[in-house]
Amino acid sequence: VQLVESGGDLAQLGRSVTLSCTAQGFTFRNTPMGWLRQPPGKAMEWVADISASGATAVYADDVKGRFTISQDNAKNTVYLQMNSLAPEDTGMYYCAARPGTVGCSFPPDRWTYWGQGTQVAVS
Repeated sequence: VQLVESGGDLAQLGRSVTLSCTAQGFTFRNTPMGWLRQPPGKAMEWVADISASGATAVYADDVKGRFTISQDNAKNTVYLQMNSLAPEDTGMYYCAARPGTVGCSFPPDRWTYWGQGTQVAVS
């Protein structure tokens, strides 16, 4: 199993960044996928995830309305579109997968596979 994130960047306040995560080694279209982040000096926190069917996307309260998670099953890729970036969005962003389950809104300790992370810095 491999999850590879990309798209992290140094972004100006209020601008947008899109993260991508390409997966291999499991059946992507039947797997809940998520984005989590770790701000500097803080614990890992859940940001958003999308259900195995892709029909349901859920978000943490502090990103709701600004971030959008989506997936492209043909490309085995999940995206996180981040708009109106704020300094508190700074952190290492991780893609995660939980094959063999249904549902969403999984806390950090419930994800099975993780990517290596991609850094987002907002100034």
